[in-house]
Amino acid sequence: MSDANKIQRPSRAEAEEAVRTLIRWAGDDPTREGLRGTPDRVVRSYNEFFAGYEEDPVAMLERTFEEIEGYDEMVVLRDIRMESHCEHHMVPIIGKAHVAYLPGKRVVGISKLARVVEVYAKRLQIQEKLTAQVANTLQEVLQPRGVAVVMEAGHQCMTTRGVHKHGVTMVTSRMLGAFRDDPRTRHEFLTMIASSGGARGLDD
Repeated sequence: MSDANKIQRPSRAEAEEAVRTLIRWAGDDPTREGLRGTPDRVVRSYNEFFAGYEEDPVAMLERTFEEIEGYDEMVVLRDIRMESHCEHHMVPIIGKAHVAYLPGKRVVGISKLARVVEVYAKRLQIQEKLTAQVANTLQEVLQPRGVAVVMEAGHQCMTTRGVHKHGVTMVTSRMLGAFRDDPRTRHEFLTMIASSGGARGLDD
């Protein structure tokens, strides 16, 4: 588990009071009718947004299957919906992830690939770190011949504030093992995800 999980959390009442403070700082009255229930709603939404701190992605990958009849080709899960929050401004990062691995002697249920993405995404993040965390965890736990992760996302920290650049997508990738060492394997993966409209140009 991450060191962040060892941090002593404030009480729910303290969290709600912090929201009231922010409402007052924004210039409004947290006791008025429309805002009276907002602190409770914000804290409950944070329970969803940051649920990844309560889960262990390594544990999710521990159940694997070895009866694979010698299957050794690429396993790809593409277009995984990704919702995270920027650790610099605490505003949404929304996009999709594409994950692939080359099995060694075992495979894992495909839903677990999506769950690993979700667990890391539901923490305060930067996209670069999120991409690396997913790839590194899959490599360390499954010990496949290679792992590839590509993420594409829009960042509201630059679309709703700051430079206000709309329609911009950030693309990050992490290639390990055969995906890093073998251009043909990497090209096959990028071709497969490009057919869904993702990650064009990474292999140019």
